[in-house]
Amino acid sequence: MLKQMLLLSSPLFLWSCSKNNTEGSGNEPVTPPGQTVYRWVTTGDQSLLLNKQSVVLNTGNPSNTATMIDVDTATVYQTTDGFGYTLTGGSAGLINQMTVSAKTGLLNELFGKDESSIGVSYLRISVGASDLSSRVFSYNDLPAGQTDPDLNRFSLADDTTDLIPVLKQILAINPNIKIMASPWSPPVWMKDNQNSMGGSLLPANYGVYAKYLVRYIQEMKAKGISIDALTIQNEPQHGGNNPSMLMTALQQAEFIKNHLGPQFRAAGINTKIVIWDHNCDHPEYPITVLNDPQAKQYIDGSAFHLYNGDISALSQVKQAHPDKALYFTEQWTGKNGSFDGDLKWHIKNVIIGSMKNHSKVALEWNLANDPAYGPHTPGGCTECKGALTISGSTVNRNVAYYIVAHASKFVPAGSVRIFSTDAGNIYTAAFITPAGKKVIIALNNGQSEEAFNIRINGRWLQSSLPAGAVASFVI
Repeated sequence: MLKQMLLLSSPLFLWSCSKNNTEGSGNEPVTPPGQTVYRWVTTGDQSLLLNKQSVVLNTGNPSNTATMIDVDTATVYQTTDGFGYTLTGGSAGLINQMTVSAKTGLLNELFGKDESSIGVSYLRISVGASDLSSRVFSYNDLPAGQTDPDLNRFSLADDTTDLIPVLKQILAINPNIKIMASPWSPPVWMKDNQNSMGGSLLPANYGVYAKYLVRYIQEMKAKGISIDALTIQNEPQHGGNNPSMLMTALQQAEFIKNHLGPQFRAAGINTKIVIWDHNCDHPEYPITVLNDPQAKQYIDGSAFHLYNGDISALSQVKQAHPDKALYFTEQWTGKNGSFDGDLKWHIKNVIIGSMKNHSKVALEWNLANDPAYGPHTPGGCTECKGALTISGSTVNRNVAYYIVAHASKFVPAGSVRIFSTDAGNIYTAAFITPAGKKVIIALNNGQSEEAFNIRINGRWLQSSLPAGAVASFVI
């Protein structure tokens, strides 16, 4: 993955919305006025970490002159699929080597639904190795010069030690969690450079690689793991990672329309096909793929990272193809980042920004690393900081844990984003949950404490946040 993160500040673009009498119409259960509701706060100095605080919900109009945030429950946008991380092979290995009790406690904390859990509802995994696996592998590795077009030697064996057992434990806790899979590289014998780094898929192997991905979906399903969505290639314009592969927009369109899409359909596979899975600086890439109607018929949507570009690129793609979904699938925190700087930037861009630009998911990158920022492949990322640092059975929670938790704990899958304003230095995203709760995530992006009001359905509450702090309000 790329090591450079650009700080972004462009305004967010809003696409189409609707007013209707479905969920989010304003007819959902409400909290009576004058009652106590709650907010959970994390500050950049870490003096508060998901700290639960009470707030009074009032009726009428505010008597103060603080900044006003308006929330409209009748104006609804996308339904969310969830918030979470990539469960890399390295993450799975670190979790799996914990003691049974420590592992059980951690997985319940991450994926459970009780008060002590953060409710992670979406995971991304790699097809074969990512650069945060302990070594490079595919499911069909062969001696140099050999090929296997019938995939007689296909095997998930490398994932059966850690990744698949951990996924099964997670599914036992949350059977409804959605899983996205992303390949970093096909088997090297399918590529023009015969190498795990860079290179391109040989046109003669488009059909067999589609068969390889079909086989992966089927064999994971046989092990009790349903893959909800598959991206075609992680970061298809970055061939310097190990593993990695280059793929142009025209190559993706060709692969999907003539190979993967028809093979998925013939095999009865319902896994969603997702394109791009790279930065926000080239929205023309997914637009080009979607402009091919033969490819588009098989495509569910486009995925994005934000190491370059602006988060508003998601809305550019939405405007061009409003019938297709959007996913935000990766953003790293690094060993040289600061808690306060990363908290503010990621909440603004990854959580609030992606949601206000119509993404169905918001994912941080790596779930866990060891104290030396491993495991990783030779040539893989040496600075990626996971949401967790795991040493034996000891767990430290890093900034990405709190970035995701401010959404995942309060906004379960199936929640609908609703209209909310930004005002002054306060950035917001708002949702109605399947249970009818209203959740507002608010960030103070300024340099000093700022007071504000939140007004919703004729009621209001008064609050304030220190510079760089984030709060999740539940009404």
